[in-house]
Amino acid sequence: MDIHPPKVVDKPWGREIWYAHTSRYAGKVLEVDKGHVLSLQKHEVKHETLYLQSGRMRFTLGDRVFEWHPGQCVEIPPETVHRMEALEDSVILETSTPELDDVVRLEDRYGRA
Repeated sequence: MDIHPPKVVDKPWGREIWYAHTSRYAGKVLEVDKGHVLSLQKHEVKHETLYLQSGRMRFTLGDRVFEWHPGQCVEIPPETVHRMEALEDSVILETSTPELDDVVRLEDRYGRA
């Protein structure tokens, strides 16, 4: 058993709190500030499932755009283009495979490659 503090990663849109990262799975909390947009991106290997705990977001998933509400889950298989925009301050729970650096950014408001 290992007890440790989570890793906190500041982002231009808010922050990530990494509470689990093993060779088999990862778990993060994403806190996204109102008006901010995450990269239009995809993952080559990473498979993730997101749960919107609070807030409201505009979600792009492939060719679909929809409003995402608390209590809803979104599954993102590898190679699926996606983006999230916070319409309100939002908290997202993310569970995924462990490839946390597997990000292919297609567009980014904050100039990240």
